[in-house]
Formats: sequence, C-alpha cells, structure tokens
Amino acid sequence: MDTKRRKIIQSLAAAGAAAAIPGQTIASLPSADGFLTSADTVPQPIEDGLGATDPGPRNVTLDLLNPDMLTPPPTDAGDMPNLKFSFSNVPMRLTDGGWARQVTQVDLPIATSIAGVNMRLKPGAIRELHWHPVAEWAYMLVGTAQVTCLDTEGRNFVGNVGVGDLWYFPTGYPHSIQALNEGCEFLLAFDSGKFSENDTFLLSDWFTHTPKGVLAKNFGVPQSDFQNLPSPSQRYIYPGRVPGPPSVMRVSDPYGSSPQSFTYRMLAQSPIQTPKGTVRIVDSRSFHISKTIAAVLQDIEPGGVREMHWHPNADEWQYYIEGNGRMTVFGAEGRARTYDYQAGDVGYAPTNMGHYIENTGDTTLRFLALFKTAHFAEVSLAQWMAVTPPELVQGDLNLPQEVMNALPKKKPFIV
Repeated sequence: MDTKRRKIIQSLAAAGAAAAIPGQTIASLPSADGFLTSADTVPQPIEDGLGATDPGPRNVTLDLLNPDMLTPPPTDAGDMPNLKFSFSNVPMRLTDGGWARQVTQVDLPIATSIAGVNMRLKPGAIRELHWHPVAEWAYMLVGTAQVTCLDTEGRNFVGNVGVGDLWYFPTGYPHSIQALNEGCEFLLAFDSGKFSENDTFLLSDWFTHTPKGVLAKNFGVPQSDFQNLPSPSQRYIYPGRVPGPPSVMRVSDPYGSSPQSFTYRMLAQSPIQTPKGTVRIVDSRSFHISKTIAAVLQDIEPGGVREMHWHPNADEWQYYIEGNGRMTVFGAEGRARTYDYQAGDVGYAPTNMGHYIENTGDTTLRFLALFKTAHFAEVSLAQWMAVTPPELVQGDLNLPQEVMNALPKKKPFIV
C-alpha cells in the first residue's frame, strides 16, 4: 500500500478515536507516531502539483473515506453515475426483537437489479411469517438461525443456517427466520432494485385486514377465537424462544417435506485458489433453487487485485463485508471513475462495464458480488487477450512480446 493511502487510513482510524473523545479536534489527532499535524491529518485536494488546499466548509470524515474522490487517479475521466452507497447512510427500523435497514434504488438509483436489506435478530427473535412479490436471497454474516418455507406443492422445509450459509426463497414462497442461541445478522438481497421491505406480505397484516367472520369461515372456528390478534406493528421482528433442532420443529406434512433444499453452505464449497486470494461462485448450477440470483464471495489479500473483467449478462451488486478496497469502472467513450469501499458499503458495476477491485488495506478484503441471473458469467480481459490472435492484440495496443508472453490462457480471477 502506498504511503499516501496508508496515512489516509491511519488518519481515518484516528478520526474515529477522536470522535469518542469530547473536545478533541482534527488538528490534534493521535497516531502511532505521536500527534499528527493538521496538514498531515486533513487530506487536501492536491496531487503532483495540481489542485489547492480546501479551507472548508467540508466533511473531512467523508474525504478520508473517499480518497480517490478527493484526488482521483489521472486516468479517471468523464461523467459516471454514483456507484457507491453505505448502509450507514440509511435509517434503522428498530423493534424489540432486533433491527433492519435497506438500500434500494431510492438510495442508489443505478441499482435497478437488486435491493439489499441488512437485518439483526436477538437470540430467539422471529422475523414473522411472510412472503414477497420478489425472490429473497440471503447470506449469514454473524450467528445462527432457523428458517422455514413452504413450496407451492404444500411441502414444508425447516433448516438451520450459520455464518457463510445462504438461503433462497422464490417469489411468493411463505417463510420465516428465527435466531438461535447467539442471535444473528444477515444480508438479504431481492431481485428488484425497486423492492422495499415495506412491500412485504405479512401474516399478521392480512389477518388484521380480514373480517373476523371471513376468518371464522376460512378456518372453521368461532369468530371469538380471533379477538386477540396482534397489531402488525407488534410483529415484523419480535421476541421469541430459541427453537429446537429442525428434526423437532418440522411439522408432519401429508404432502411430505420439500425435496429441494432452500439453504446452501457457501463456505463449505471448495474455493478457486489464487496466489492473492480465493473465489467462491454459487449459482443455480450448485444451489439449484436459486434461479434469479448468482453470487460470488471473494477474499483478496493485501496488494491483490480482482482482475480486469466485465459481466455480459447482469449488473453486479456488491456488499463489502470487511477490509478496504477501491473499484475503477470503465464506462466506454473515455469515461472511468474510481470509488473507495469499506465494510457495510454497497458497490455497483453495470452490465458490460469493465472494472477491477483492488485491496488497498493491510487486511483481507472480503466482499460479495451478486447478479440477477441464474448463471454467473464473466469475461476476463487478460484471458481474452491471451487466446486472441496476437497480431490483433499487438495491432491495437503496440504491446511488446514480453507482455504477450505473460498473458494467462486461464482466468486468473485475483492477481
């Protein structure tokens, strides 16, 4: 990592520490070397003799988080849509059982294909029985949970999931999520950027808006049995008791259990190993029920780069789990822009736009790339060049033979 970026990251860490100390100013932020001067601490829009200081007003914290916006690489050019948004910039929905927040097309307008929800459940807490007008895909970030689902043939499913596990519920399939002993936090992805959690069909909501006489006829019981229905505002995410194992919780079903699993152990899948990291690809060929979302979990070691590539069949919606990275997106017609990402950020690369992701920190960069498609597909720039007649490549780029000899004929993924 270059000295300039290292100082910026150190300054950001110091800024976070200072924020917790009343009265401490940016100009007196502590560092490993003692105290940084104001000039060292506050980044300035100056690069190679270009630019000038910014005396303010300004948001120094955001400048520290986005160094490639403050001083863009000289190769950046033209107008590009915003391709970054953070879950920290949206409001939390707080309940007595946990919380939820979402990033949709309202927040990141370019993200038309996928909307994301980040949710936390306390131990035993229940995300009430519900279904969606779109499909739901999920990745478990922390803890464990039990999920239930019913398919359209009336067959039920109960399964437990832990860190790195996935679940997928097709459009309209009713389901629930309940945290186990340690509670849980997970990422949900829905196959429409316009989707909002408020569009969910909730069991309690339907009961509340159905006449009790109709409920009595539908279920063959007296109307008085529906006198204590809860308000939907009391459900959504609410406290509960930690459930037993799936073998105990599964209810006898005359149609039988669903023959298809709605969960998948992503971390149990053998990764593609590279000298600078690992890649795990999961789509409908491995997780058969997942017909509308394909996923790639990528771990990039310090100094590594997710190679230059593009996706011909779907936009890429990213969720950054840990580490620091930056992505440059090439938009054709002389346009390119670089964005910086940290844990909790959402990134986006539109279909066919070339891009790469670089680990700019000192620890592993882990992120998910999601695609609204049944099958993951990508084109590797280096591999394409390697298996194309060299006369064409050299004619386009005037490359020396040394570069041609170094081109890999297999996709390198991470370099």
